[in-house]
Amino acid sequence: MEMKLYTKKGDDGRTELFGAKRVEKDSLRIEAIGCIDELNAHLGLARCEANHAMLSGILAMVQNRLFELGAELASPGKPMQITEGQIDEIERHIDGISEELCPLKTFILPGGTELATRLHVARSVCRRAERRCVALGKSESVGAAAIIFLNRLSDLLFALARQANQLGGANDIPWPPQMKN
Repeated sequence: MEMKLYTKKGDDGRTELFGAKRVEKDSLRIEAIGCIDELNAHLGLARCEANHAMLSGILAMVQNRLFELGAELASPGKPMQITEGQIDEIERHIDGISEELCPLKTFILPGGTELATRLHVARSVCRRAERRCVALGKSESVGAAAIIFLNRLSDLLFALARQANQLGGANDIPWPPQMKN
């Protein structure tokens, strides 16, 4: 059965969650889901630039996890999609990438290669998604693993951005703090 791209059900400013519950499109839950969707789109754009198999594979895995997270957020009261095992998987990737990078001695600015810059943009969108999920969790149910996952994911995206610079032959851009007189 073919799905139509439009249903006309959202023309009144409300949308439907799984289970037929209708909510306002500017609700905290829909805002959080929208941030996850935006993050996923940024990662898709980054994958277009990722000509390294490992980078592309990690980004593909993350995009699938973000779909699971979106489904979790759109299904309040249903079993959680994000698990501690998935958080562990992110941490293993961070640790593996970090072993290949020079230790940080200063803060760095987003930039370097185009792929690294796209990953830094995705990292900042990930942080916003995390903030939206935390805000939602103050009034509605959000799985703790979902927030931890987003926190670790932003770290992974930072590590991937640094790795993209290394693979692309670009240096990270150190932030020189301005000294005040």
